[in-house]
Amino acid sequence: MRRDDRDEPFDDLFREIERMMNDMMRGADVDFESSMETGFGADTHVDVHETDDEVRIVADLPGVPKENIDLECDGKTLTISAHSDHREYDERVTLPRRVNEHTASATYNNGVLEVVFDPAEQSSDISLE
Repeated sequence: MRRDDRDEPFDDLFREIERMMNDMMRGADVDFESSMETGFGADTHVDVHETDDEVRIVADLPGVPKENIDLECDGKTLTISAHSDHREYDERVTLPRRVNEHTASATYNNGVLEVVFDPAEQSSDISLE
C-alpha cells in the first residue's frame, strides 16, 4: 500500500499503518498462490435465497463439467463436490431452514449451479386418544 499525497496531516499515521500491514503480511504463513491454484473456495460464489415457498442455492462453478458435480443434502446442509482438470470444489452450505431434500431440483448452465428445495413440512400435532 503506497500513498502519494504526503501533505496530509495524517501522513505519520498512514505510514505506521502501512508498515504494520506490511510486517503482518510478511509474517503470515499463507501461500496465497497455491491456495488459488487448488480452487478450494477460491472462485466459488454461493448465494442462498429463501422465500415462503422455497430455498434456492446458486453456486458459481466455472469450468466444471456437469458430470463432475455431486450434490448431497441431509435436510439441513447441502454439500457441493465438483472438480475440473484444474480445480476442486467442496462446499458445505448450511441452509437457512430445514428442507425436504426429496423435492430437490437442480440445473447447471454456463458454470452456474442452481438447486431448489421445498421447505420441510411443519410438524403436525399429535392427538392423544
